[in-house]
Amino acid sequence: MPDLDTREWLLTNGLGSFASGTVSDVRTRTYHGWLFAATNPPSGRTLLFSHLEASLEILGRVVALGTNVWGNGQIERTGYEQLRRFDINPVPKWTWGQDNWQLTRQLVMPYGLVGTGGGGAGEQGSRGEVAESFSPLPLCPSAPLPLIPNAQFCHRILIQYRYEGTETAILRLRLLIAERDFHHQQTAQELQFSQLLGEQQVCLQAINSGRFGIPWHLRWTQGNYQPDAVWYWDYRLSEETKRGLGDKEDLHSPGYLIVTLQPGDTVTLEARVGFPDSVPGVITVKTFTEAVEAEQERLSQIFGWGQGGRGAEEQRSRGAGERGNNYEYSMPHTPCPISNAQFPIWQQLLKASDQFIVYRASVAGPTVIAGYHWFNDWGRDTLIALPGLALVPQRFDLAKRVLRTFGHYCRHGLIANAFPDLNGEPIYNSIDAALWWIETLGLYLEASQDWDFLAEQFPVVQQIYKAFVGGTHFNIQVDATDGLVSWDASGVALTWMDVVIGAHPVTPRYGKSVEINALWYSALCWLSQWAERLSQMEYGSPVRLTKQAQRYANQAQHVKTSLQKFWNPQLGYLYDTIEPDDRRNFQIRPNAVLALSLHHCGFPEQQGCQILDLATTSLLTPYGLRSLDPGDPEYKGKYEGNQQQRDRAYHQGTVWTWLIGPYIRAWQRFYPQQSLPFDWQPLLDHFFFDACLGSISEIFDGDSPHTPRGAIAQAWSVAEVIRHIQ
Repeated sequence: MPDLDTREWLLTNGLGSFASGTVSDVRTRTYHGWLFAATNPPSGRTLLFSHLEASLEILGRVVALGTNVWGNGQIERTGYEQLRRFDINPVPKWTWGQDNWQLTRQLVMPYGLVGTGGGGAGEQGSRGEVAESFSPLPLCPSAPLPLIPNAQFCHRILIQYRYEGTETAILRLRLLIAERDFHHQQTAQELQFSQLLGEQQVCLQAINSGRFGIPWHLRWTQGNYQPDAVWYWDYRLSEETKRGLGDKEDLHSPGYLIVTLQPGDTVTLEARVGFPDSVPGVITVKTFTEAVEAEQERLSQIFGWGQGGRGAEEQRSRGAGERGNNYEYSMPHTPCPISNAQFPIWQQLLKASDQFIVYRASVAGPTVIAGYHWFNDWGRDTLIALPGLALVPQRFDLAKRVLRTFGHYCRHGLIANAFPDLNGEPIYNSIDAALWWIETLGLYLEASQDWDFLAEQFPVVQQIYKAFVGGTHFNIQVDATDGLVSWDASGVALTWMDVVIGAHPVTPRYGKSVEINALWYSALCWLSQWAERLSQMEYGSPVRLTKQAQRYANQAQHVKTSLQKFWNPQLGYLYDTIEPDDRRNFQIRPNAVLALSLHHCGFPEQQGCQILDLATTSLLTPYGLRSLDPGDPEYKGKYEGNQQQRDRAYHQGTVWTWLIGPYIRAWQRFYPQQSLPFDWQPLLDHFFFDACLGSISEIFDGDSPHTPRGAIAQAWSVAEVIRHIQ
């Protein structure tokens, strides 16, 4: 698609619902549309409302404002040719125009978790306060989870068009709709849609083989709706073509809205899940502005942005340059680290971080979406991201609730790594989620000094300890001879390098993994400290706790000594794994850097410096650390191709942005007097100008120019930048 600007934008609502698309307005992914509603927050994400296909008639001349790519390769680019400007802040805004007219369109997705006590669901007055008052989880793992009283889920998006010109214009807006899972494309076969027209609104519902779908409705402030049911066949989704996935889609149009516009007129529309009878009030011209202001106020309350800060108002001017299809942003190159929390960069990072915080209905509490568009909440990702998402901005209550939720779902000493899309049992397929939970709990306690929470969660800590020492699933167990944690189970991958193709892990890492045992050492250090503190808090028996503290400390010392088994003196680096047959894996991977970055580090200064020196020359890129040394015969420098090809490259050289955080922490520990050999500017330029505007991609190619890949917005990528760029 030559010349089309396919950079992306993202809106979320705190429930898992989202809207997303491109600057040029062409749909390139299965995940592009204006209302993906999370019907079982944050899961059950279903595309209901794809978009509005707009055309403008002035003096008898009709200008089509859509941009589409069809299955036969034809590109319909008339809309993009009229596009003069695109802005991303405070909400996505497109400006089309010619000499005698201009039409703008803005989108906003209001926060979706609202209470009934302060106005209607989703209306002014609620502002999502209930999100800060989740009921606490019961301490008994078998007890039922509480529900949020007087709360509703509201999935909606607002669209506003504004016309400026010298003549009266007629705006035609054709609805393109769907009902499908967000991972799959829609086809016209056996799918019908019913519509019920009311006053300035239409209610829509799919019918598939006699089964009724999710009801939703569209409302508008002015215009006449004309039912005209047709199918638009064979949209081509070019990004899915590149990924070797299904790449064609059919969309249904039940009709179109005709609006006569005088210069300066505005028309506002709202798409909302549910039947219209339950919707309070009517939408007005002010509804859109009020929704934008409510979201800005919500973020201001969360992050403590003062009224006098530069913040959002300054961001509004950071739009794209005038047309030439060359969108030049005006973001200043601010030196890092950022020392003033009012800086626009800092505010934009915090705004990006909030998109990952969502409510999970099945646990009645907050969780963290790992990434958009396609990820759910994962235990490991959540716990690694939590310091940046919650501790740095001092969202301590959020951190506490997330830690409590995952602690509540500790089973057999393992922390849930994934909750299923539908109601059911969590998935326990991680060796390190439990250890990351202890590490993150420690960071939370140090930051908040909330020692009562330590007393509450200490039974979970002990459960994890006992399971690792005594043995648990996947043959996870501490080796009695050296005190190191080992595991051995075929067909699974339990560390963060977790790709499995068929029944064959791409990076098996069976046995004793270096970062797992570094986490185990740090966990034992935490346990020793906590037992000692609890002994002074009249928690349980002081004598027993003091003895436990000493036992944990002795074990930690034993593990620290045994960690030297990972030292490779010939390479000046750490072995990645010690396999069950005692063979050493000497590949240069970032797990050695992870081992240096934890709160308690078990490696001496000389070794730490050597490890960082080699990691800097072999793994460091402008966007994070490679997952494998380029000199390794298994290295794959590009993450591309079909699903299997991409899976084989995922941890075999691909750059992971989140690893820049561990690298910086390790550098600051072992080279405290030396400047960091990392330039923030390429990553900041990516954040503002590339891929998903205002967020950070999951991964990048290992080879230059390090093309962004994977999820367009990743929680731990954003979190680790927040953690170190302040």
